[in-house]
Amino acid sequence: MLEQENILVIKNVRIYAEEEFLEHGYMVIKNGTIFAIEHLSTFKEEEWAHAKVLEFPKEFHLIPGFIDIHIHGANDADAMDASIEALETMAKTLPEEGTTSFLATTMTQPATDIERALSVIGEYMDEQEEGKAEILGVHLEGPFISSKRAGAQPLHAIKQPDVEQFKKWNDLSKNQIKLVTLAPEENGGLELVQYLKSNHIIASMGHSDAIYEEILASIQAGLNHVTHLYNGMRGIHHRDPGVAGAALLHPELMTEMIVDGIHIHPSIVKLTYQVKGADHIILITDSMRAKGLEDGVSSLGGQTVLVKDGKALLENGALAGSTLKMIDAIHNMMNFTGCSLEEVIKMASYNPAKQIGVLNRKGSIAVGKDADLVVLDQNNQLALTICQGQIVYVNGGYGNEINRSEKL
Repeated sequence: MLEQENILVIKNVRIYAEEEFLEHGYMVIKNGTIFAIEHLSTFKEEEWAHAKVLEFPKEFHLIPGFIDIHIHGANDADAMDASIEALETMAKTLPEEGTTSFLATTMTQPATDIERALSVIGEYMDEQEEGKAEILGVHLEGPFISSKRAGAQPLHAIKQPDVEQFKKWNDLSKNQIKLVTLAPEENGGLELVQYLKSNHIIASMGHSDAIYEEILASIQAGLNHVTHLYNGMRGIHHRDPGVAGAALLHPELMTEMIVDGIHIHPSIVKLTYQVKGADHIILITDSMRAKGLEDGVSSLGGQTVLVKDGKALLENGALAGSTLKMIDAIHNMMNFTGCSLEEVIKMASYNPAKQIGVLNRKGSIAVGKDADLVVLDQNNQLALTICQGQIVYVNGGYGNEINRSEKL
């Protein structure tokens, strides 16, 4: 007999599966994994009599959970806090915006601070439990960047790219660094790109002042990603494509975008979508600890941040990350570009999973994959989030609308 606590059935929803779209479908989740995806016409009540069954209005959508590969913090916690408690806070908070896994993102700081953060992230990943968003690894943003394009990265802590330094840091993280943002034009940049490529770690161009010829050399060396497009980089000019122009031109460059209406003008978001297409864009939040809190004074990397109307600025006026939630990035992307839900799933789930090498278990709905799932209502508002088969968030507005065998 099937054990009730290990079986969850979701029925009467539109299922956006990797191989097909089911207008009226049901899913069986067993021990945290997607066990079956079928058309509702084949559902037999008696077969799942001992399972927990969630039944939704037929207009609701079942999609893969979002994967945020560039996020510093949320709910007054930051990856650079170098504490288990901070990582736990992030992991418990992010499902409220539909994020079911993420890369804990560091920033340019003194080496000892980066080392403490990496050690704690590696320790946390060894022991992390189900029932919250899963940390899939580290995004090392800096300190191997250009002082000319530092943005909110502290100038005093910037370092030249250094393969030996990186090796030490990756060891401290227990080899959990999956993506590195660097300025490849700096001394040692190409060598680090080559090392990362040979070790299956994503080399990303960001906080970079590279000219086009330097970017071409970097692509040849193995660079295949661009960090928060248009922000912290040499912009596009008709006599110099710059980093932004190269990102638009080269399909081999997967491109992050912060779609909050602040970091990139909505019209430029639309232009980028039309040029790059959904296959080459990854939606990120780049959020910091102020996300989810009231407006006021916050901090990023030891710097004072002023947050007003959701906009986070350093005292010098530079943008200091965002307070963007992934579900809002989804809505904005659809509103700014007219893209479909299927396309936005690709940008928020499939592409990030593929880029960091976890598509075998994350990023899409398929039998055998982790049951990291999001339920959206008919207006694409977040109704429910499931992490590895466990219901971890229910939007209070839907508590009475969802028919279920027991109270969530």
